[in-house]
Amino acid sequence: MGKKKGSDSASTAAVVTLRQSGVEFEIRQYEHRDGEQAFGKEAAASLGRDEAQVFKTLMIHHENNFAICIVPVAGKLNLKKAAAALGWKSATMADPKVAERRSGYVVGGISPIGQKTAHDTLLDHSATEFSTILVSGGKRGVDVELSPGDLLAVVSGRYADLQMPA
Repeated sequence: MGKKKGSDSASTAAVVTLRQSGVEFEIRQYEHRDGEQAFGKEAAASLGRDEAQVFKTLMIHHENNFAICIVPVAGKLNLKKAAAALGWKSATMADPKVAERRSGYVVGGISPIGQKTAHDTLLDHSATEFSTILVSGGKRGVDVELSPGDLLAVVSGRYADLQMPA
């Protein structure tokens, strides 16, 4: 993988941040279908990838604290595990409008990279099973593929056990 210049249609805050960071990544674009609500599963199917390799970005909160949890699109976030990993007593999902405002992205295109407001970021440890993973590139129909370690370096994040048991 080399640094990807990409087209202007993929120039999002996430892509700009990745270019500036110097990490290797690839832009993966697909046609988003209007009305589709399972954004991550749509990305996996459209890009021909296993749902375990494509990750969704979720925002959680506790009192006045917010954090980002990145889990496989096939998985389900365990809020208790996420809260414990952050040292919180509990956590709930952030309201979608709040997530959009804090991240600077629209739901279905929220990237963990290049957010308007920096957040503590956790990546599910299952990402270590892959040399590269895909996360939203900052808009619907755009994902970026990069190594899990590079993702964590760019967002100053860390690994955690975040999923519900299968």
